[in-house]
Amino acid sequence: MAGPWGESPLRPREMRDRNRALVLDAVARHEPVTRAQLAARTGLTKSSVSSIVGELLAARLVVEQGTQRGRDLGRPGMALTLARDGLAGLGLEVNVDYLAACVVDLARRTRVQYVEVGGNRARGPDAVAELLARLAAAAVAAAGTQGLTISATCVAVPGLVDQETGTVARAPNLDWTGVPLRRLLAGRVPAAFGQVLVENEANVAALGELWFGDGAGLGDYVHISGEVGVGAGIVVGGQLFRGAHGHAGELGHTTLDPDGPPCACGGRGCLELFAGQEAILRAAGLDPAPSTGTGRADGPVGALVGRLGAGDGRAVAALELAGRSLGTATASLVKLVDPDTVVLGGVYAVLAPWLEASFRAALLDGIPLTRSAPPRIAISALGPDAAARGAAGLVTAGMLARPGALLSASARA
Repeated sequence: MAGPWGESPLRPREMRDRNRALVLDAVARHEPVTRAQLAARTGLTKSSVSSIVGELLAARLVVEQGTQRGRDLGRPGMALTLARDGLAGLGLEVNVDYLAACVVDLARRTRVQYVEVGGNRARGPDAVAELLARLAAAAVAAAGTQGLTISATCVAVPGLVDQETGTVARAPNLDWTGVPLRRLLAGRVPAAFGQVLVENEANVAALGELWFGDGAGLGDYVHISGEVGVGAGIVVGGQLFRGAHGHAGELGHTTLDPDGPPCACGGRGCLELFAGQEAILRAAGLDPAPSTGTGRADGPVGALVGRLGAGDGRAVAALELAGRSLGTATASLVKLVDPDTVVLGGVYAVLAPWLEASFRAALLDGIPLTRSAPPRIAISALGPDAAARGAAGLVTAGMLARPGALLSASARA
């Protein structure tokens, strides 16, 4: 039966789940915190809080850390914090020239991080899924030695994703169309990996900035992920803006020159042809083909940084063109979204010392004079690691928001 404002009242089980999430969120925000303090902060009765805390302790979501006397008057209580050991999230990333894996605990500390460099465009989806599963297995094993158990896995992909089916609808730079990535991984990853989610790389990179970088203090922001492709994640009011079909932020396929060269997306003159990683490397006279190994520093971007540091004229000109192109395209996005901040992430964070000036100039040139103030420009400290960390963080955020699901799974086990 609907309530007086047309909303159905919560059922007892739904109310219980909501209260669990309320208590767990209060622990996350205010740890260390006692049961009495939780009752005061959540408005729940002390008996309800004690019962819920008992469930959260049993599920290894929170732990007791000894007695604590709060700032308020009253007897000392047992301090509670989020569990640093126990359940964790696994984030994976598939990009054109590398694979990455990251394990994050409930307190959003990065516990395991691996990167494997190599060209994925020519490998095909099955081969990539096989390599990704091996990298993930290594990360899960390393997490296990630290007392961590994976609750779920999120895979970040540079393309359009159908979240419901876990299918990569289109990833032009990987030459993937309609790839059932969740199904490909399902036969290769054990149950210990938990449920497998598939997400857009730029979206989870923006969330990575929110949870692991400076995003919480940036207001509404656009996080631009620069890799071989260029994507933008839009965060409004602390929440990701996805658009009607989850495809918001395809900045790399903004048309800069309608008569320009053809793009892998089927269009012409797209931004990434002027400001994507491969375009920058070619303009600087470097081979964009990735090396093979476990790090990025010795790859083509590392070589580019070396040339830039030495003042190589061709490399400097390539970054000036890329910054100008990126700033022009971003100006249109700023006029549409009106963010407080624009964050340069991915490879743009690495190249910011040589890119930012031309980017800023083109951005300001493209913003109408009617705007009260230009957006701030921030450089992500996470750089290319944002997507894998954000994917893992999305798993832990889900655990904090829906602890009832974890309790049910534990009961079934």
